[in-house]
Amino acid sequence: MSVFQPEFTARTARVRVRFGIGASHAVADEVRALGCSRALILSTPQQVASAMRTAEDLGPLAAGIFSKAAMHTPTQITAEALAHVSEVRADCLVAVGGGSTTGLGKAIALRTDLPQVVIPTTYAGSEATAILGQTENGLKTTITDDRVQPEVIIYDPQLVAGLPVPMTVTSALNAIAHAVEALYARDRNPLSSMLAMEGIRAFARSLPQVVADPHDLAARGETLYGAWLCGTVLGQVGMALHHKLCHALGGSFNLPHAETHAVILSHAVAYTEPAVADLLAPVAQALGGATAGAALHAFAARMGAPMALRDLGMLEADLDRATEIATRNPYWNPRPVDPVPLRALLQRAWAGEPPVA
Repeated sequence: MSVFQPEFTARTARVRVRFGIGASHAVADEVRALGCSRALILSTPQQVASAMRTAEDLGPLAAGIFSKAAMHTPTQITAEALAHVSEVRADCLVAVGGGSTTGLGKAIALRTDLPQVVIPTTYAGSEATAILGQTENGLKTTITDDRVQPEVIIYDPQLVAGLPVPMTVTSALNAIAHAVEALYARDRNPLSSMLAMEGIRAFARSLPQVVADPHDLAARGETLYGAWLCGTVLGQVGMALHHKLCHALGGSFNLPHAETHAVILSHAVAYTEPAVADLLAPVAQALGGATAGAALHAFAARMGAPMALRDLGMLEADLDRATEIATRNPYWNPRPVDPVPLRALLQRAWAGEPPVA
């Protein structure tokens, strides 16, 4: 399948990527290369041990640790972090973790323009973008701003080798979602399409291997490669219905981010697929299915992903409100967003039923 387009506009970010087993131990070199000497390390409460190891690698360059990063980047946590930045006189940020920690670093950078080094421990992919999602008063909003684009990303397969298989699977499906929606993005270009296809293929090859042997560093390395590709493409093009639904469900009902992506993806793709079946053909081909929606659903099931919103804590009584939020200022989508079929989509996703067009 050719990805040639007769007209397009493409944009790439200036990001330094360091990739390899043990690469995270070179974090001090990357901080020095930025001209910095007081790095504030960010993490979630659950990843303090990883933050401490990074502090050891940084040595005298470590200015402290802030370990309160949380899902969906609540603005009140960002306010606490900003006070800590001032207290320790940090001149750069080192975010160790997944999307929650990366999001906090971006939120700080938006307000301070401090340079960022990100060391991912999941496959979220947000480290490769200039996109920031923040939650305030129960609503999650998304912005794109060059100030939140991390300057350095360090990918180390050793850091994801201990990621539990369930988290591995949901985080991978979160990354795949970026690539899938990029294939039919309104502002797609040949580069974004190639990145998306290769990212999906990388996960299709490596994720089953990781599920079978979580400590296979070669397979873990390829999943990180897939995450980088999917994250990079997320930073190049706009997203559509799938991401709008996940933002609405996560920000307003506090559902877990990656797990929500895992449940919603096949349903949102099946909804959209009739309008862009040709563009989604590579997904069906990579994952082995008659349609992209069916292939994604079957792949998620084989990998042991959660399949129902009710299992994530979503109440059936909240589906009407979720539909209203998701259709308020909707993202562009190849198939127009209509409340009636969207409500039916959410009902099926809540119950764990197979997706339909």
